[in-house]
Amino acid sequence: MTGMTGRLVEPAAQAWRADPYSDAVRTGHGPLFLRRSDGWLLPLEVERWCAEADAADATVLARCEGPVLDIGCGPGRLVAALARLGQPALGVDVTPEAVARTVRTGGSALCRSVFDPLPSEGRWGTVLLIDGNIGIGGDPGALLRRAARLAAPGGTLLVEVATVDVDERVEVHVEDGNGGRGAPFPWARLGTRALRTEAAGAGWTRAVTWHAAGRAFVQLRR
Repeated sequence: MTGMTGRLVEPAAQAWRADPYSDAVRTGHGPLFLRRSDGWLLPLEVERWCAEADAADATVLARCEGPVLDIGCGPGRLVAALARLGQPALGVDVTPEAVARTVRTGGSALCRSVFDPLPSEGRWGTVLLIDGNIGIGGDPGALLRRAARLAAPGGTLLVEVATVDVDERVEVHVEDGNGGRGAPFPWARLGTRALRTEAAGAGWTRAVTWHAAGRAFVQLRR
């Protein structure tokens, strides 16, 4: 990777490859948290990520059109669910354990950063940024512009956002609550309003929002 985007993303890629995140994905269990520099903790739902797609996920899957690219697919529950539905899908994740788990559960995945060259660029019918993955790299604008280059003309972007009105760029690290701690990296959290603002500047339009099981989502079009 080169340029500013590479410098932003590489520390995060290294952090997600390191313990304790890799251990949690391998075992399918937490606890696991993102800790901000001021001490604030965000619990990470490892058990849900490692389970099968749930009712809230089903509302995302129902909106998928054409081949699907899942950015930051994690353990791959959405990719595996799409495969069972007969819909072409590919997951991308920087963590080898996450990619391996995705493949074991019946999905297809590559161990790669979203900012690396990817298959079928400009031809994905749907791009996913679920489970807070709008935060990847700490620069939502750059990530949304990259997603626009990956999607086909008229393609769909489905984003899970924070359930509160927030727009922050922070430094965080992963920890397990038992002394295990990863390296710090940049992250972002956006609510619906902030996402719509960032998306407009990245070429995404026609936002549709919905909530399911206490989670918030936005659908965008190129």
